[in-house]
Amino acid sequence: MSLVQKDLLGIAVFAALCACVPVLSDSGVVLNFLMMALYAALLAQAWNVLGGFGGQFSFGHALFFGTGAYSQAIFQLQWGLNAWLAFPLAIAMSTGVAVLVGALSFRYGLKGSYFALVTLAFAEVFRILALSVPFTGAGVGLMLPLQESFANMQFSSRKGFVYLMLGLVSVALLATCWLRHSRFGAYLQAVRDNEDAARAVGVNPFAVKLGGIALSAALMGAAGVFYVQVFQYIDPGLAYGPGTSVEALVAAIVGGMGTLWGPVLGALALHTLADLTRNLFGQLPGINMVIYGLVLVLIVTFLPRGIAGFGQAVRAWRHNKNG
Repeated sequence: MSLVQKDLLGIAVFAALCACVPVLSDSGVVLNFLMMALYAALLAQAWNVLGGFGGQFSFGHALFFGTGAYSQAIFQLQWGLNAWLAFPLAIAMSTGVAVLVGALSFRYGLKGSYFALVTLAFAEVFRILALSVPFTGAGVGLMLPLQESFANMQFSSRKGFVYLMLGLVSVALLATCWLRHSRFGAYLQAVRDNEDAARAVGVNPFAVKLGGIALSAALMGAAGVFYVQVFQYIDPGLAYGPGTSVEALVAAIVGGMGTLWGPVLGALALHTLADLTRNLFGQLPGINMVIYGLVLVLIVTFLPRGIAGFGQAVRAWRHNKNG
């Protein structure tokens, strides 16, 4: 069995196992945990495309999340579009913003901390704009009316949202699988490892990085659409605040950047930890960020390849011990 077939089989097994949970359980706690864990996995996988495979660390991925969320709400409330029709348009808006930011950043060779700060700055600019203009509801935000039906992408049970999110995560995993084995993915990783060397062998770093940020933003915009449909509300702080960006990058780094399953493992670990923290400390302000920071320090110090790299580290240790 080839590596591609193994990855596809793993994705199919993962999707099948998750799909069985709503069938076997009606517990709101279980379904909500699975839904939000998958949501966190989508955020992490979106960041992983650009940060893990492309090596372009972003501190402002909430820019794409918020654009997708606001676009979905505006298309429904002000344009009268059906939620399913608004979905691809909202993703296109996120992708368009990403192409604009990428063109401005990569055109002038920004990378590393400079690129990270630029994305953070753009997210803050969009947050301020959302606070100021009337079509976003300014500081009040936008609220979707409750119209429970499949046609409106508002399901009467968490089961519908679990399946919707599972579909989005499966698409993100397939996109990551494609990056692992495609020519474009090889180009993206080559630019990450040594941009000058990649350029010397005929790779166009600008075009490759632009494609990477577009794919990353599309997945992040889909997460924003999901958020609006589930919670039926969005405001500038939720849309463009730093919390979403931090959650995405920390989960990807903790799980293992540039891997297929790392973001899923990291999201599951952090979401489980967040639930335990809430049970212990209640809704203590900022406690999740403190926990995330501690976990990130521990992972970077002791498991630089993340949770996904733990198995490789154990195998290497055994090989060295036996050798």
